[in-house]
Amino acid sequence: MVRRLAAGDIIALKGQGGFQLLADARSARAVQILRERKHRPRKPLAVMFDSLASVQQICPVSATESQLLTGPERPIVLLHAPDHDLAANLAPGRADLGVMLPCTPLHELLLGDLGFPVVATSGNLSGEPIAIDNQEAYARLGAIADGFLVHDRPILRPLDDSVTRVLAGQPQILRRARGYSPNLSLPRPVPVGWAATGGHLKSTVALSTGSGVVLSQHLGDMDSALGREGFVRTVDNLRTLFATEPRRWVHDGHPDYFTTRYAQASGNTPFAVQHHVAHIAAVMAEHGISEPVLGVAWDGSGLGDDHTLWGGEFLRLDSQGYKRVAHLRRFCLPGGEAAMGEPRRSALGLLYALLSDQVMECETLAPLRSFTRAERKLLIQSLRAGLNAPETSSVGRLFDAVAALSGICQQASYEGQAAGELEAARGRDNRASPYPFELSAPEAGRPWQVDWAPAIYALLEDVRRGQPVSGISAAFHQGLVNAIVAVARQAKLSRVILAGGCFQNACLLESTITALEGAGFQVFWPCRIPPNDGGLALGQLAWASGALWGREGACVWPYRDA
Repeated sequence: MVRRLAAGDIIALKGQGGFQLLADARSARAVQILRERKHRPRKPLAVMFDSLASVQQICPVSATESQLLTGPERPIVLLHAPDHDLAANLAPGRADLGVMLPCTPLHELLLGDLGFPVVATSGNLSGEPIAIDNQEAYARLGAIADGFLVHDRPILRPLDDSVTRVLAGQPQILRRARGYSPNLSLPRPVPVGWAATGGHLKSTVALSTGSGVVLSQHLGDMDSALGREGFVRTVDNLRTLFATEPRRWVHDGHPDYFTTRYAQASGNTPFAVQHHVAHIAAVMAEHGISEPVLGVAWDGSGLGDDHTLWGGEFLRLDSQGYKRVAHLRRFCLPGGEAAMGEPRRSALGLLYALLSDQVMECETLAPLRSFTRAERKLLIQSLRAGLNAPETSSVGRLFDAVAALSGICQQASYEGQAAGELEAARGRDNRASPYPFELSAPEAGRPWQVDWAPAIYALLEDVRRGQPVSGISAAFHQGLVNAIVAVARQAKLSRVILAGGCFQNACLLESTITALEGAGFQVFWPCRIPPNDGGLALGQLAWASGALWGREGACVWPYRDA
């Protein structure tokens, strides 16, 4: 296997929680072959080194990062490594590199003999769960791997590698799996017998037991039959392992999610928890907060109480329920779900909200150039008629639009690509003046609105003048930070929670923490649970069960519009 890896072959290795696909991390050709076979064209790939000393040869490693890398959990740790000398296509468009150390004796022996680092990525096709059985691996990975390194010890439950980083001086889990799940201790007890099914992406399951809350390993997305089968098996495993039969089920508010339908079919009066409330409640549960908070929940999308797609939300949570204090100005997404994978569609929807039919005169902008004239005409007709063009307040889609307008990414091959590459483009540029976001006074009884229009006008002027993308990215990030502080001042709550997938962006999260603390606020963010949808199940369980406030059955708390 050493000779074959050195020769550029792809090897499927049976690890601790499932199969991994290995390739020479020095070889751009080997990495490209792996990408093509795995159908993963640009998503970053993790690299396994034989020792901490080897990692330190390619990038600086802090004391906290060293503790994560060498700890018993052995997660992937995201390190800032823009100038590494490994294959350039390991993490295209990104400044961070996912790094890990051997997690089993087999890995130790192999890496010790190799003398060079290897790509170590999940043994699956993109979008499928990890393979754990030898025969299953031969069938599912045979078209990817040139060889297999297996053993006869059965793997009972699939466990992907956990993903972590250090942010604001503290470890943060981005994918909670091997080494961290299913154990989870919380500052406050949760009534026994509550189960929560999470969302549709990055799914996890939460169950309250006599020993405390358990949060399952990362289960992936529910798009495939294999993913859904894995979800059902995990629920059954948790029931058996912890001898707890759920008596109350909690789920996301979206009626079409597989996880919603599963909870509803399980009976026992299931309860829905709004997506962004669950994001905020998860952080409250992790930190043991029971006082009123302003929650900033920014992500790609979640169904809102008004049946539009939310994602740029400022919510007040207290013992009486929740209230929408403010939100990002809405815009339409031409093509609906198609916009999730095409940042150029978000850009077109944003421009149409700004310029109406005059958007057809902006043919020199990168997102419009990427469409044919016929495609542009069809999409404009869709926006004009409001057909298959749902409204959204999503900051995630705003990031997509800005990345497309900046020329960074028009079509994405994985979730969060555009935002991640926009963040990386910023580099260390902090000199740009922040783009202005206006906070408009609400009509009586309505939430405040954070208007992106002045920021987009300023961005378009910078694009016209040929300003560097690094400056555009810096101005956009700092403008968002300023908007958060402005809303926090209006809300007049001393505690602010940052949650949702957009806060996987280290630049956005660290800058926001610094700005809010400088303005006198207490700030809390996810550390031991993922900021993305991997933390939803915990938030659903904590909110519906009443654990945050110390009384069971508070799931009837209402939504209160501002």
